[in-house]
Amino acid sequence: MTFRVYLRRAGKSVFRRIAVLLVFVVVLSGCDRGAPLFAVQAVAAGVPSLAPFFDESAGLGHDVGLRSRPAPGGLQQGDTPGLYGGTGEQRICDVARLKEFLTDPRNHRKAQAWATALDITTAEIPEYLDRLTPVLLRTDTLVKNHDYKKGKSVPFDALLQAGIAVLVDPQGLPAVKCSCGNPLRPFEGDTGRILVRFEDGNQKWQGYDRDSVVAVQPAPRTLDRLALVDVDAPDRGISRPVGTTGDDDSAFDTRERRAVPDLAGTTFGRASRLLADAGLAVAFDGGGLPPDGARVMASDPPAGTELRFGEYVTLSVADGTSGGATTPPDPSPATSQPKDDPSSDTSTPSPSPSASKPSSSASTPSSSAPTSEPPTSDPPTSEPPATDPPTSAPPTSRPPSAPPPSGPAPTSTVPPPASRPGNQRAPGGDQLTSAE
Repeated sequence: MTFRVYLRRAGKSVFRRIAVLLVFVVVLSGCDRGAPLFAVQAVAAGVPSLAPFFDESAGLGHDVGLRSRPAPGGLQQGDTPGLYGGTGEQRICDVARLKEFLTDPRNHRKAQAWATALDITTAEIPEYLDRLTPVLLRTDTLVKNHDYKKGKSVPFDALLQAGIAVLVDPQGLPAVKCSCGNPLRPFEGDTGRILVRFEDGNQKWQGYDRDSVVAVQPAPRTLDRLALVDVDAPDRGISRPVGTTGDDDSAFDTRERRAVPDLAGTTFGRASRLLADAGLAVAFDGGGLPPDGARVMASDPPAGTELRFGEYVTLSVADGTSGGATTPPDPSPATSQPKDDPSSDTSTPSPSPSASKPSSSASTPSSSAPTSEPPTSDPPTSEPPATDPPTSAPPTSRPPSAPPPSGPAPTSTVPPPASRPGNQRAPGGDQLTSAE
């Protein structure tokens, strides 16, 4: 009898402890109900997919060993100079083979699932692929990936490691993972509230930094060319026409200094375009990118400062949100050593002021979003003289209330080409490492 009473009392004690723990968990979760965590599957470079659309052993595409470069985390527009890399030594994605595979009647079921994931029809696949451009990720990038399971396309949020080869669409959005042919869509979660799971052979890689993770939103214009960095020789830039695989590339010198334009008084959309045309990237610390029509108050560094290709300029706008005055990332290669981390990133990140959510305009890869205010001058040519460095662009004289025209002509984001540099390694160059 005494033993039974003891068990009852012990049971009640355990129950009370469990109840207290449950209340504690509920209270903690209630404090942060507005910012849920997004479970994200890590996808390391060179690691085969468990459920690919295309047999990876067939050599459709291949990744390279590349350390993610330091970058302001959050959203990046698809026309950001230096966002992607390339190489002149090898083909990273065989677009012709992918097209042949997806148009083969024997693969109709896969083609149907593949097209559905990208919101196109099977008849549109050839034309869609012709508009895509092979590049290499230079920053760990969030996407909505897709596996092929039981005849269907199964979406899941993924973090693609820098060095992974992808095809991007004419607005700079990742659209296909080259090695397996799996379709990609924009990440729709909060980049500052992710929980990355490293499993299925995708071990935490060297140089991983959650604060530098980016998600790509479509450029506000359809691009003619992409300005890439040669990952084998970072002093060399690659100007690649959209829809080509490398045969029509031209080179430029990434070491050439570029002056920050005078952006005060312009809209955020126009300032972004002016910076992109100058070969500089936009940074903004304000919980996502502001509207294109928001007025720019200042830039950091200020107008006239000379920077290397792809360095970041932080903008502050007048709509009550400020980009602050953050220092552009150290251009030197990352030298951090890998840590003895657990198999998954289980720490709960704190809300970040740079946490952002991609625009809903990213839902259709083939669409082209109009800009809020086009440049008042003629669009730059694709191949300006190499001796004519970018100059400061004056702010637009268009009043804030003036309605934008129906749509601007596509412009180029490519900086002035130059002759191939020597063997000197730039301080902002990529550092090649073996993917872990």
